[in-house]
Parts: sequence; C-alpha cells; structure tokens
Amino acid sequence: MNKYELALVLSPALDEEGRAAEVAKVQATLERFGAKIEKVDDWGKRKLAYEIAKVNEGFYSFTTFEAPAAAPAEIEARMRIMENVLRYLIIRKDA
Repeated sequence: MNKYELALVLSPALDEEGRAAEVAKVQATLERFGAKIEKVDDWGKRKLAYEIAKVNEGFYSFTTFEAPAAAPAEIEARMRIMENVLRYLIIRKDA
C-alpha cells in the first residue's frame, strides 16, 4: 500500500449541498478501489490561475489516502467522466 494525495477542483456552480455530495462521491470511489482515507482538507472557493471550461473559480479539496499501487489509474478513469470535476491530480507521497 502506498500513500497518495488527491487534489481536486470542483465546479463553482455547485451549492454547498452539491459540493458535499460530489466530495462524498469521490470518497466512495476511492474506497471502492481499496483506499483508506486518512485526511480531507477542504480549501473552499478559490480563484483559478487560468480559465478552465469558461470559469475563473473552483472549489478546492485535498484528500490524503493509502491505496494499492493499481488504484490511482482506476480512480483517475472514474474522475475523468465526472461532470463537476474541473481538474484532478493524484500524486504518490514519499513514505
């Protein structure tokens, strides 16, 4: 099992309930592929460095988790098709 960090930028069009539901959906996806969530850090709405999909803001969320080596590829495949996810990045953290 390796440690990973997921950086997630969600659409600013979501309300508070929609954002919470989207983060819960992402966490369920992580757990489906054997991830153990260690920490969730919600940064709230921030200005983007550049325009993405004609928006200038997004909700930032960072999740630290532990998962098998094959899990990030499967998780990224699911994240790619989520409509409210503007950007995502999974990095492996050093032990």
